Amino acid sequence: MNIISVLQFLGGIGLFLFGMNLMSSSIEKLVGSKLEKVLETFTTSKNKSAGKVKGWGFGIGVTAILQSSAAITIMLVGFINAGIMKVAQAMPVVFGSNVGSTVTAQMLRLGDLDEGNAILKLLRPASLAPILVGIGAFIILFTKKKKAKNIASVLVGLGMIFYGMTILEEVILPVKDNAKLHSFISALENPLFGILIGLVLTIILQSSNASVGILQALTVTGAISYAVAIPVIIGQNLGKCSSTILGGIGANKKAKRLVVGYVFFNVFGAIFFSTLIYLLNSAVGLPFMSHLANRGSVATMHLMFNLLTSLILLPFSKGISEFTEKVVGGDDEKPEDKELAKLDDMLLNTPTIALQQCRSLIYKMSESISENYKLATSMIYEYDESKLTKMEENEAFIDKCETVLSAYVVRIDRKRLTLDDKLLVNEILNSIGDFERVGDYCMNIAYVAREKNEQEIHFSPAGHMETEDIIGAVDYALELTFKAFRDDDVSLAIRVDPLSEVIDELKEIIKSHHVERLQEGTCSIEGGVSLFDLVNSFERIASHAANIALHVIKKVLKDRDFDEMHGHASDNLSEEYKAMYHYYESKYIDPVINFGLPSEKKEEEPKPEKEAKASKSDKPKDNKASKDGKENKDSKDSKASKDSKENKDKNKDSKDNKDSKTQKSKKKN
Repeated sequence: MNIISVLQFLGGIGLFLFGMNLMSSSIEKLVGSKLEKVLETFTTSKNKSAGKVKGWGFGIGVTAILQSSAAITIMLVGFINAGIMKVAQAMPVVFGSNVGSTVTAQMLRLGDLDEGNAILKLLRPASLAPILVGIGAFIILFTKKKKAKNIASVLVGLGMIFYGMTILEEVILPVKDNAKLHSFISALENPLFGILIGLVLTIILQSSNASVGILQALTVTGAISYAVAIPVIIGQNLGKCSSTILGGIGANKKAKRLVVGYVFFNVFGAIFFSTLIYLLNSAVGLPFMSHLANRGSVATMHLMFNLLTSLILLPFSKGISEFTEKVVGGDDEKPEDKELAKLDDMLLNTPTIALQQCRSLIYKMSESISENYKLATSMIYEYDESKLTKMEENEAFIDKCETVLSAYVVRIDRKRLTLDDKLLVNEILNSIGDFERVGDYCMNIAYVAREKNEQEIHFSPAGHMETEDIIGAVDYALELTFKAFRDDDVSLAIRVDPLSEVIDELKEIIKSHHVERLQEGTCSIEGGVSLFDLVNSFERIASHAANIALHVIKKVLKDRDFDEMHGHASDNLSEEYKAMYHYYESKYIDPVINFGLPSEKKEEEPKPEKEAKASKSDKPKDNKASKDGKENKDSKDSKASKDSKENKDKNKDSKDNKDSKTQKSKKKN
C-alpha cells in the first residue's frame, strides 16, 4: 500500500464521518423542539414498565435516525443537567440508543447483495451513493425552502457514508492478498488483542459506526473470520464510551450518573459476551468461529451484542440508576443552581432545545419578579424586614439569570438556527434586560417602603387611594406581559402598551394632585418625596413591560406589521388601540379623578379581534366578558355616553383628553 492508497483510505474515513455528521445535524434541524416533547412523551408513563419500554423504543428510533448513540447520550446528559429528564427515565433510552446505533452497519450490509441482479445491484452502496448525492445536491441548489434543503442534506449525508465505504473497500481490495495484512488480521484472533484494537480504533475515530464500517470493509480481504470479528466488535462497543465520558466532564452529578450507566451497559455487555462465547468455545467448541465473516455477519454480531445486552439490563434499569447514585453520589445543588443549570453547554448544538431552556429560565425570572412586586407593594403600608430579605434573594437570582442568559444565547450555534429560532433569539436578547430592570424597580419600591416606615411617613386618604390604584394597574400590566410572553399571545401583548400609556398619565395626575394637597396642607413634603419615588418606579415598570410585550408581538408576527400593533399604520387597529386606552383610562384614571364623588358604571374591556386570531385568546382575570363584537367596536361610544361634555371631547384626541382631566380635577377641588 503506497502513500496514495493511505491518503485514499483516510479520505474514505473522512467522507464516512462527514456524511454521518451532515446527516445527523440535518435531522436535528428537521426535528427541532419536537425532540424534547417526544422525549417527554416516550419517557413518562403511569405504568413504569410501559415507560421503560417506550423509552427503550425511543432510544432505538432516534439513534437509528441520528446514527450516534454517543450523541444521543450526550444529549441526554444535557437534558438531565438542564432538569428536563430524570436519570431513571433516561436509562432505558440509553439502552435503546445502543441498539439504534447498529443501523448504519445494517445499511452497509447491502454491499453483500448479488451484483448479477440489476435491481439488487442498484441497492448496493456503490450504486446508491451517486444517486443520493445527486438528488440531494440538485434539491439544495434549486430550492429555497429550508425544510427541503434539510431533507436534501440528509440524502447527501447518507450518500457520503456510502461513498466513504466504497472508497475504503476499493483501497483494501488490491492488498487483500498481502501477507503482512493477513498476519495482522490473524493476530486479532487473540481476544485481548482484538478487543484492544477495536477499542483504540473507536477512540481515535470517536465513532463506533465508522469503526464497524472499516471492519466491514476489511471483509473483502476474505481474512476476517468470526474469531477475529467478535473481539474487535466487543472492543468497538467499549471504545464508543470515550466520547460519552468526555461529554460528561463538567456535568452535574445527575448527568455523571447517566455516563456511568452508559459505561456500565457496554462493560457488562463486553464481559457477558466474552465469558459466554469463549467459555463455550473452550468447553464444547464453536464451529462457526473459523468461518469467514462478511459485511452482513459483522452487522448482525454488532446488533446482537447491543440488543441482547439491552434486553437483559432493561428490567433492571431502576436498579442500575440507584447503583450509579452510589458510585457518583447524591445531588447537592441549590434550587437556584438547578435553574441556572438548565442552560447547559451540551445543548448549544441543539439550538431549538437550548432556546426553549432559555425561555424556561425566563419564566422562572418572571415568577421571581411577580413575587417581588407583590412583596414590595405589600410593604408600603405594612413593612416587614423578612420580606425584604426574601426579595434580595430573588433579586440576586434575577440578576444572575440576566447575566447567564445574555452570555449563553450569543454562544448558540447560529448556523443551525431556523427562522423561528432567530426570532426567538432576538426576543430573548431584547427582553431580558427589561425583565431585569423590572426587578430593579421592584427593589426600589421596597427601599422606599423601608424609608417610609423608618421615618413614619403616612399618606393622606387620597394619596393612599391613588397608590393602591396605580399598584393595581401595574400588577395587571405585569400579569398581561408575563402571560403573553409565556404563551406567545398577541391578543394579550397588544393590551400592554395602551395600559402603559394610561399608567404614565396616571403618574402625572397623582403628582399633580399631591402638589394641590401640599398647597392645601393636607400632605407633607416627606410624604410627597416617597409618593413621587413610588409612582416613578411604577411608571418605569409599566414601560419595561410594554417593551417586552412589543418584542412578543414582533416575534409572533415574524417582524410583519410591527408598527400596526401600536395603532400607527392601520385605521382599524388604531381604533382598537384607542378603545383599549379609553377602557384602561376609565378603570384606573377616572377613580382617581372622581375620588369622593358617586361611582360610575364600569365599562367592559374591549377584546382586540384581529390580534386574537394570531394567537391564543385567553382572557385576563379582570377582563369582563364582552357581549359581542359590536360592544368591542363601540366601546368608545359607550365611553362617550357619560353625562359630562368633557368625556365626550376626550374620545376625539389625546389633547382634548388631557383638558377634560384638568377640568374634572378642578371640579373636584
